Amino acid sequence: MIFTEPLVGDKTRESIRASITEPRADVAGRVFKALVVGSIVVTLLIVGILFFDQINGGWPQLSTRLGGFLQGTLRSRSEDELLGVHQALYGSLWIAIFVAVFAFPIGIAAAVYLEEYASTNRFTGFVELTIRNLAGVPSVVYGLLGLYLFVNDGWIKENITNGPTVISAGLTLAILVLPVVIITSQEALRSVPSGLKEGAYGVGATKWDVIRTQMLPYAAPGILTGTLLSMSRAIGEAAPLILIGAITGGLTANPGFTDVGALDDRFTAMPIIITTWVQQSGRDAGFAVAAAAAIVVLLCFVLLLNLAAILLRNRYENKRTV
Repeated sequence: MIFTEPLVGDKTRESIRASITEPRADVAGRVFKALVVGSIVVTLLIVGILFFDQINGGWPQLSTRLGGFLQGTLRSRSEDELLGVHQALYGSLWIAIFVAVFAFPIGIAAAVYLEEYASTNRFTGFVELTIRNLAGVPSVVYGLLGLYLFVNDGWIKENITNGPTVISAGLTLAILVLPVVIITSQEALRSVPSGLKEGAYGVGATKWDVIRTQMLPYAAPGILTGTLLSMSRAIGEAAPLILIGAITGGLTANPGFTDVGALDDRFTAMPIIITTWVQQSGRDAGFAVAAAAAIVVLLCFVLLLNLAAILLRNRYENKRTV
């Protein structure tokens, strides 16, 4: 007869311990997944309720005169058939263009410099810490900065912005989102695999060639996501625009979307008229309906920007796998 010695020792203890801990880890993982999914569902539910509540509130305007509402202007009475958001859409559209033209290239270039060219020392550490702190500064502080730089400063006012104009608003909001663009671009660049860069260097590519042909295309989805989210924040800001001097009442000019000559005139924007109409709804209940309709228009504008970001991101992600 052959007697086998029972398996004892460290291996046996490890196998027993693993058989006990694995089910616990599996249960913890399932609980965590359920919590994450539940959080997403609750978030989507809240957003959906808010969105459909605004649609319901603004339906009298959206269902009967959507075209007239999009082409109309600021009015003193909600019953006015010429009431609409065209002037505000013009302001918000050009603010978004200024943010894209100034904040995005500067922010991405700064991120590339900090990640690939700057030396690791106390100064660069201080710069990165400052950028992260600036990302958390309240928007009203940037409004005060824009008021001082672009509205009150004599030389800038006379030669560039012409006071409280769309140019002033666009530059101010570009400065507001610049730290966010830098931070998100840095994180996207850090996600580039080191093997991708080392392979490019191995075939004789220069640093600029590696950045241009390897790093930026690979990091493009993350960069696009961060930049478009920052633009969405800029479009929805009201406090800086109020400080800069956006019009809350009557506005005589009603320029077309391609009329660049109106950029140095007085302006308004979607967050401003929404705030104004909500305030005026106390004396004229019809402005509450107009404000709800304006909120829906602004949300659709932001959703279109996010859709563009998703399409561009998917395009660059597909290039990764080719």
